[in-house]
Amino acid sequence: MKTSDVTTNTKWSIDQAHSEIAFKIRHLMIAHVKGAFKTFDASIHTDAKDFTTAEIDLWIDPASISTGDEKRDAHLKSADFFDVDKHKQITFTSSTIGKADANGNHELWGELTIRGITKNIKLNVLFGGIAKDPYGTEKAGFTVTGVINKGDWGINLNAALETGGFMLGDEITISCEMELINAGQKDLTMELEASADNKSSL
Repeated sequence: MKTSDVTTNTKWSIDQAHSEIAFKIRHLMIAHVKGAFKTFDASIHTDAKDFTTAEIDLWIDPASISTGDEKRDAHLKSADFFDVDKHKQITFTSSTIGKADANGNHELWGELTIRGITKNIKLNVLFGGIAKDPYGTEKAGFTVTGVINKGDWGINLNAALETGGFMLGDEITISCEMELINAGQKDLTMELEASADNKSSL
């Protein structure tokens, strides 16, 4: 096998202590309510360290939502919103990642599933770089942002205001800080050669 045929697959895991999945939504047309999901994880693989080749499968526990108010959190977990008793996960599966623009932002496209409804969405990804921490662990950093419409996932509960407009806005702004840990590389050369040997022996 030629050296050029060697493929290196790198697995990345989320550094939970340095990552956050947060959101905000307009409230009463004058301010924003902010929140975050506390429980999430992902399976991420790249060719070497080229994140434009990343395959991402992310899951979030909607029951881990936190907005700083227990009554509001309980309502968000109910059937009016995330319906956590019936839908245990929010998932995102990537499809394509575009090249960086002049500001270093990449377009990340993928399928977001909430309440059992799947929609194709676009997110913006800013690559912060790769560095080693004081313990020698290699990490990569990203800022992920985007805007989705809650009605696309069947979240339509709202109340009209006397002054016009509605209690909650339609748009949800997503804001994530992700720090990934290099969980190791696997040289696929030997696997490919073993596969070829097995075929020849059949």
